[in-house]
Amino acid sequence: MTTPPTLIFHHYPSSPFSEKVRLMLGYKNIPWKSVVIPMVSPKPDLIALTGGYRKTPVLQIGADIYCDTALIADVLEHIQPLPTLYPEPSKGMARILAQWADSTLFQTAMAYNLQPRGLSQLFEHAPPEAAQAFVQDRKAMSAGMARQRPQDATAAYKSYLRRLSDMLDVRPFILGDVPCITDFAMYHPLWFTRVRTSVLAGLLEATPAVLDWMDRMAAIGHGAMEKSSALQAIQVAAASVPAALHDDIFQDEHGIALGSQVVVSAESFGLEPTHGELVAATRMHYTLRRTDERAGLVHVHFPRIGYSLKPGEAA
Repeated sequence: MTTPPTLIFHHYPSSPFSEKVRLMLGYKNIPWKSVVIPMVSPKPDLIALTGGYRKTPVLQIGADIYCDTALIADVLEHIQPLPTLYPEPSKGMARILAQWADSTLFQTAMAYNLQPRGLSQLFEHAPPEAAQAFVQDRKAMSAGMARQRPQDATAAYKSYLRRLSDMLDVRPFILGDVPCITDFAMYHPLWFTRVRTSVLAGLLEATPAVLDWMDRMAAIGHGAMEKSSALQAIQVAAASVPAALHDDIFQDEHGIALGSQVVVSAESFGLEPTHGELVAATRMHYTLRRTDERAGLVHVHFPRIGYSLKPGEAA
């Protein structure tokens, strides 16, 4: 019997995208180690693993570093296929709806959640400068992006909640009798409203079917978690070798050969680049090989969708 890999999850408690993955880990009953990272930059211990990517969360398995929750979901599905995140016959619809939830719904919900009252509650037990640091950090990460005003976000959020409620009229989860990737993607921004900025959660009361569904999602839990540290995670990477790559490692859309120095960055939010040697470009993801003085040789993985690949120079 194959020993399951040790999953190290880099996150912080109030991160909505982290809540998405924490629930998926609970749903699949996969044990995991928790490394709590800073909410804002600098994040030197995380960067030692990713090479530049600083968004939250990140999944580490030995010397393999997985960025973005869309890719992390696929990794969890590979490790533990059942219960599946992509049930037939609606797995294509589930992925598309999840992508919408992780972008449009998330951005709308957070524009609502982080209005002054919500921001004040989020940092009510923190020093005064913490909220300002958070605001400046997120402004830097969203440079060039159109920002919704809270008033516009409120109107859109209410409409999205009504539409979600309609989808839950005849079934316990969004696409059927069991959760799928869509449920986890749609849940996490609403979780932030309900749990982290609860002073603003009154708008959820207009859609009781959504609240009932949220209760069912929350009941999944986070599974078996063990605390760890950033230093331990870096030591694990340094003592490990990246997993062998599969044969289907190259689907060329850019005219960039394997072995080339490249840079990968997100297309919208959080544009910090990661430099490395391109060692895989499958139909679903990119893999960069890079070396860090503390973490050693690592493979950093990104999904294709939402990320750009460009020629680069050795860092």
